[in-house]
Amino acid sequence: MDDSSAVLIALGSNIEAAVNIPRAAELLASRLAIVACSKVYESPPVGAPGTPAFLNAVIRVVSPVGPRTLKFELLRAVELELGRRRTADRNAPRTIDLDLILFGARLEEAYDLVLPDPDLAGFAHVAVPAADVAVELEHPVTGETLASIAAALPSNLVERHDVRLLA
Repeated sequence: MDDSSAVLIALGSNIEAAVNIPRAAELLASRLAIVACSKVYESPPVGAPGTPAFLNAVIRVVSPVGPRTLKFELLRAVELELGRRRTADRNAPRTIDLDLILFGARLEEAYDLVLPDPDLAGFAHVAVPAADVAVELEHPVTGETLASIAAALPSNLVERHDVRLLA
C-alpha cells in the first residue's frame, strides 16, 4: 500500500460545528490533495455528558510529508487558525479537532503519536466516516477492512445532510 495516498484525517467540532467542519476541510484542501470526503455525522459527546453534540467527518488525502510533520505542523496550524485552544480537559468543547487516524500501513507508538489511532477501531464516530472514504482499506493491526470495523461498532450517528465538505 502506498502510504502517501491512504492518509485519513478525522475532523470533529462541537462549537459552531456546521461552520467549522466545512471550513477546516477548505483549509486542508488548500494545503493537501484531498482524495475523498466522508458524509458529516452528528454524535453525542464522548466522556463529557451535557456538552454539545459533535459533528464528525473524515477526509482521505495524499500527504507530501510524513506523519509527524502532518500532525504537528499542518493539522495543528489549521486548528489554531480556527481558534482551537488545547486545555488539560481532553473532552472539552472545541472549535475543531483534527486527528491523523491512519497513515497507510504505518505503525507508530509514541507518547504524542499513535498510528493507527486507537479510536479508529473503537468508536463509530471515527470508523463510520473513515469507511465512507476508504471502505477497501485494511486496518494495519487487525487486518479487517474499515467497512467491517464500522459495521461491527454500535452506532448512534445521525447523518447531517445539511452540512457538506467541499461542496
